[in-house]
Amino acid sequence: MKFAYSFVAVLAASGTALGQQPCSSCAPAVTAAVPTQVYRLDYQTVYDDRPFTAYRLENETVYEEREVTSYRPVWETQMREKRYTVAKPIYETSEREERYTVERPVYETQIRDESYDVVRQIPETSEREERFTVQRPVWEQSMKEERYTVRRPIYETSEREEAYTVMEQVTSYRPVQIEQGQYVTNYAMQPGAVRTRLAWNQPGYQIDPLTGAAVYQRGGLHWTPMQAPATVVPQTTFQSNIVTAQVPQTSMVPRTEVRKVPVQTVRYVDEELVRQVPVQTCRMIAEEQVRKVPVTTYKQVVERVEKKTEVQVCKMVQEEVVKKVPVTSMKWAYEERVEQEPVRVCKQEAVVEKVRVPHVVEKRVAVNYIQRTPRIVCYKVPLDACGNPITVSEAPSISSGEVRKEPTPAPTPAAPPSTYGSGSTSTKSSTAPALPMDTVVPSPINESEARKPVVEGAPKDVAAPAK
Repeated sequence: MKFAYSFVAVLAASGTALGQQPCSSCAPAVTAAVPTQVYRLDYQTVYDDRPFTAYRLENETVYEEREVTSYRPVWETQMREKRYTVAKPIYETSEREERYTVERPVYETQIRDESYDVVRQIPETSEREERFTVQRPVWEQSMKEERYTVRRPIYETSEREEAYTVMEQVTSYRPVQIEQGQYVTNYAMQPGAVRTRLAWNQPGYQIDPLTGAAVYQRGGLHWTPMQAPATVVPQTTFQSNIVTAQVPQTSMVPRTEVRKVPVQTVRYVDEELVRQVPVQTCRMIAEEQVRKVPVTTYKQVVERVEKKTEVQVCKMVQEEVVKKVPVTSMKWAYEERVEQEPVRVCKQEAVVEKVRVPHVVEKRVAVNYIQRTPRIVCYKVPLDACGNPITVSEAPSISSGEVRKEPTPAPTPAAPPSTYGSGSTSTKSSTAPALPMDTVVPSPINESEARKPVVEGAPKDVAAPAK
């Protein structure tokens, strides 16, 4: 594809446009023959339909019959001989003499002396004289002179100065910074997005972004970054505006004042007084007194009380006794016995069964699709003397692999090559280098290597076949 672009550029640069007579509207203004372009090259994208076959993987479940051998338990009852030894007791009875001593009680009656003494208290009453001293109080009253001091109050009134504090309201002003800003909307230019598009570039030197060296680039269609037009974007910002204001402030200020206050004082004067106080005194006088006190005395008298009691006494008398005791002795006799005991036995019996085992088998199913491959073809558009395309009839449809050739006009003097600017090749209004009518048109440009083929109707898991 790069070779085809280069070949088209060379033909465009080397080709010359043929002269043509101007139209009637332009004839009077033209004083000399001016070479004009006879035709121009237009490009059109053509899609080629190509059938191809792809294979899709499908999974299919296949059942396979297998014989599986399993074992099941089978219980059987068998008789087994069991031998064991039995111990059998044998009892024998005999007599033996046992001698033991027995104590036999013998009761006797005896007389026991239980005499006791009884003590009796005999009271005797008599009188005796008792002398004691008694202290008798004697009261005497007399007058006594008593001196005492009395404090008499004297009241005096005077004035004194007293200072006190009064709170007054004082209003003052203080500066305060107040924010009175607002939101302001500004409009700024925002550059457009840069996108890569296919455009016509003039030949020249360009800087390689990978190596940084100047590289000569041929003229033709190249992917060129293009920037979209800038847009105006509103931006809202807060604009600060600080204003100083006076704020009233009321505070309480103390003030000291003086006032006269009457004060009453008390002064005490000492005064001595005399008074007669009666005093009563007590004097104790000792007196001896005699009194008769009755006295009771007790005398003990012992009396003997006789008591005889009959008591029965038991005495144990030992006596030997002979007794015959039967004795039973035991012997063990061992005997062997045989018994038939049923026993359950488990045996494993093989059972053969047929089982269907599933398997997943992959198979490929052919699916027919149509692939549409884009390619660019170049065709000529005839122009009039003013450079406008001649619209005689609609442009014929171009099939794949065919390029329509127009009749070759009469040759005209060679004209200098035209100069073209860069632009998109997708629009018909863009200018492209002209080719002579008898020049061989290059083969259509195949972009299948640059673009991914478009497959219609193909599922996501089927990829397009590689060429």
